[in-house]
Amino acid sequence: MKKIAVIILLISSQFSKAQQDSRVITTGVPFLLIAADARAAGMGDQGVATSPDAFSQQWNPAKYAFSIDKQGFTASYTPYLTELVNDISLGQVTYYNRINERSAFAGSLRYFSLGVIELRQTADETAQNVKPSEFALDASYALKLSERFSMSVAGRYIRSQLRIASGDGVDAKPASTFCVDVSGYYQSEEDAYGDFNGRWRAGFNFQNLGPKINYDAGTSDDNSANFLPANMRLGGGFDFIFDDYNKVSVGLELTKLLVPTPQSADVNGNGVIDSQPYVDDNGNTIDEIDIRDLNNSNYNKINWVSGIFKSFNDAPGGFSEELKEFTYSAAAEYLYQDSFAMRLGYFHESPIKGARQFFSLGAGFKYNVVKVDVSYLFSASKVKNPLENTLRFSLTFNFGDQYEEY
Repeated sequence: MKKIAVIILLISSQFSKAQQDSRVITTGVPFLLIAADARAAGMGDQGVATSPDAFSQQWNPAKYAFSIDKQGFTASYTPYLTELVNDISLGQVTYYNRINERSAFAGSLRYFSLGVIELRQTADETAQNVKPSEFALDASYALKLSERFSMSVAGRYIRSQLRIASGDGVDAKPASTFCVDVSGYYQSEEDAYGDFNGRWRAGFNFQNLGPKINYDAGTSDDNSANFLPANMRLGGGFDFIFDDYNKVSVGLELTKLLVPTPQSADVNGNGVIDSQPYVDDNGNTIDEIDIRDLNNSNYNKINWVSGIFKSFNDAPGGFSEELKEFTYSAAAEYLYQDSFAMRLGYFHESPIKGARQFFSLGAGFKYNVVKVDVSYLFSASKVKNPLENTLRFSLTFNFGDQYEEY
């Protein structure tokens, strides 16, 4: 019962915030946006233009075409809401294979568990234990289009088992849908810059582009479905290569949800929610309806393709608010002899768009074919972060022959 109360409280608080400020964009299956690996988590959730690693599947699978190791396997574990419960977590496994000098493929499985929830009508009733969960299964193919640039396409199947059968004939069929990613990655040659050598990197990824997900009926696209967390990632970075042992990488990444902005019901800006006649598709006036309900109805009718284009010019506050819908992260990574790494990062989201702001620290240790990464997050916002004070772990196993970097 305690866990049920906690989850209800969290849902209620988010709903209340959305009602107070409808400019916060919410989507279905938000677990797709959680950084699953400790390396990216230690760099402020940054990964679209960082150097290639085995976790590139989530951030930019086009980087696999530049991987030095031929094959790799990863496993990561992220506890969630650890200060409230102890059995909500995100796990992910990934495998990649650089087939030849120009191409690579990869696949991953991401599983988000809400733990065990006890359901009962009264305190004396025998509890019914349920285990809501969600997962995403994807595969990607990366190809070098030139010596310095590669692109990738990924497909993803999503299944969400959050709906619970009530025993009164209510359908508890899992919700499911699919989506695609399109990404690109550029890595320059190593050039001399006075006392050090350097390399430029850049990347982009358009993620989770696909039909809505419907938690109610299990279908993929109707007026009650939720948008997927489609987003655009753009990033760049530079490697300071001081010698054969010491390297410092810095990077900046911008992210924007490709989801329409909910419109404010306070059309006059006076704090009063007005109403207006509701006109159906045939032009008939049916009844007066609250503008919030009308906005929600119109919002739900937007299909996912139109939603992508609307997301760039529909903010109620105009262009200045559109800019606030971009999040950014800045990060640095120090690498010694390709065996030890120290990382730090900062992530920022506008207060009117969710207020996620945090600092992160991370470290990596490599021994033979095994690499261990850890990260830790410090919230810098008044809004509590569900990953605050959480230690995250990732394991990487690289094997097979190695490719030359150039």
